[in-house]
Amino acid sequence: MDTIKISSFELYDAVSCGDEEELNDLTSNRVFLQGWVRTNRNNGQIGFIELNDGTYFKNVQLVYNKDNPNYEVASALRNGCAVEVIGSLKLTPENKQPFEIEVVEISVAGECDEDYPLQKKRHSFEFLREIAHIRPRANTFQAVFRVRSVLSFAIHQFFQERGFLYVHTPEITTNDGEGAGNVFDVTTHDTKDPFEFYGRKVNLTVTGQLHVEPFALAFRDVYTFGPVFRAEHSNTVRHASEFWMVEPEMAFCDLNDNMRVIEDCIKYCISYVMEACPEEMKFFNTMIDNTLLERLNHVVNSEFQKMTYTEGIKILENAVKSGVIFENNDIKWGMDLQSEHERYLTEKIVKGPLFLIDYPEEIKAFYMKLNPDKKTVAACDLLVPAVGELVGGSQREENYELLKAKMDKLGLTEGLEWYLDTRKYGGCVHSGFGIGFDRLLMYVTGMQNIRDVQPYPRTSNSIKY
Repeated sequence: MDTIKISSFELYDAVSCGDEEELNDLTSNRVFLQGWVRTNRNNGQIGFIELNDGTYFKNVQLVYNKDNPNYEVASALRNGCAVEVIGSLKLTPENKQPFEIEVVEISVAGECDEDYPLQKKRHSFEFLREIAHIRPRANTFQAVFRVRSVLSFAIHQFFQERGFLYVHTPEITTNDGEGAGNVFDVTTHDTKDPFEFYGRKVNLTVTGQLHVEPFALAFRDVYTFGPVFRAEHSNTVRHASEFWMVEPEMAFCDLNDNMRVIEDCIKYCISYVMEACPEEMKFFNTMIDNTLLERLNHVVNSEFQKMTYTEGIKILENAVKSGVIFENNDIKWGMDLQSEHERYLTEKIVKGPLFLIDYPEEIKAFYMKLNPDKKTVAACDLLVPAVGELVGGSQREENYELLKAKMDKLGLTEGLEWYLDTRKYGGCVHSGFGIGFDRLLMYVTGMQNIRDVQPYPRTSNSIKY
């Protein structure tokens, strides 16, 4: 009789696929597993251990009885212990779990102290944030970080399948790409001149867009996907000072082309995650938000609608006149819409995904294409039910004189002369968008706080790790 080293994922896959030859091989031999004890209970005669090895969301049930020479070892195992197990695979199609492992041998690979913080009870997310180094072992975060990994891969897969070039843009830069001033300065420990290393003041990047645009004018379709930093004192469930951004840029691409790519990307990523992580998504739908799968399927199967900002303002004005109450009821053209306004448009008016386009120039970034009306820019925000804005994009201003005039007016030209060069040397119509990866993950999982989808969240007034 051989011993076959196997993972819980491979076990579940073998049992669900029903390959007779493979199952016969597994049941006629012994299996060897390694993992961590989630729970351990016994009634004095028979015991049950829920084992998780990190390869699959579901646990493997280990069964041991009084006659087993390792009974005392098995019954003494605490939650959190690392163990190694040799056992026999028994198919149990009539039970809740499709199989179980009858323990032949079990040994401790790593003891767990009595003060292990994860016990068999529900812990609040606030408590789990305080133990970010332990919380990946909790069910919710096993699911969150598995989906985070899969969603990251889906992003790359989407763009790679379409011939996009992946560009690594710098984290240290001399500019503030969004012009908001919320940057982290980068200094050395040189007390005489902390900026001497580069010979000038530098900061952590707030966006990779400006650096990836020149690559679009060489490779046509490109994207960058990496961390960005915003020094915002926004203590909300949607803001963090460090997060990841997906930023594609496409040459010979106008706003309508841009929106088609956005729609395809969002649908692709949602579908990919639902197919690759069915157990995790069932968990989120059961334990976090019981409307999640319905909403995601609705997005995947919807045709994204379009509405101008001006039309949206009129609808909101009429809503207030008819008695709808927002926290900000002072609706007027030129205002920056809040999440409550965006959600009203997507949830109550369109009842589905909505591109809001053609925003006032004054409330959007300097690089956006000025429309013929000279008041609005060719920008788009994708609004989705339950969240509001999910993606922001625009056609970029390719006209050198117009872009330079605007940058001069805003005092942004110095240090960005190289950016203007891209309009002088073979510049063309091009567009791009940005997806806050962490917010996309919140949307896909139903999690309500950005601190609960980042491995080690970075927010103002709070840093531990």
